[in-house]
Amino acid sequence: MSIAILSIPIISAFIGWFTNWIAIKMLFHPKEPKYILGIKFHGIFPKRQKQFAEKLGKLVAEELLSFEDIEKKLSNPKNIELMMPFVEGHIDQFLRVRLAQEMPMISMFIGDKTINQLKSVFLKELETLFPELMANYMGKLQSELDLEKIVVDKVSGFSSDKLEAILQGIMSKEFRFVEIIGAVLGFVIGLLQVFISLFA
Repeated sequence: MSIAILSIPIISAFIGWFTNWIAIKMLFHPKEPKYILGIKFHGIFPKRQKQFAEKLGKLVAEELLSFEDIEKKLSNPKNIELMMPFVEGHIDQFLRVRLAQEMPMISMFIGDKTINQLKSVFLKELETLFPELMANYMGKLQSELDLEKIVVDKVSGFSSDKLEAILQGIMSKEFRFVEIIGAVLGFVIGLLQVFISLFA
């Protein structure tokens, strides 16, 4: 068996790897449109960055991060319950220290029993108020804050280098896998060619 025939699988593996490597590079390069022999070449992501930003903005605003979900999370009774010790401490500090500083005469008539009663009333009222407050605040925030536009503006404003670095950071293993698959398939095709040339 000649060296030329034996080298076919290796050459095919290299071609498979190289074509996939080129395909991955062409996702990001060239960053600006270039014409070679009258054919326009432009990296897919730089060319489609605006559309990519718009799709991502819509996805974030409609599917990943909705104001309703945030409101539900914030007004969840369990989460409010977790805040109450901090609120209670603040109210206690106010009734015992701040009130005495601001209104010394009134504080003279308020003892521990009255402070505890006042705290209990305030905390009960706040437990009712917090969900309404959060709902009102999130409604106002939603009307003033356009999540979709923020994401679109941010992603559209990324430099090509930054966009490439982000996507490479997320998908570097997948890109490497595609390159390896190209080499493996090329090698298998090369073996088939050798088999056909020897036994056909």
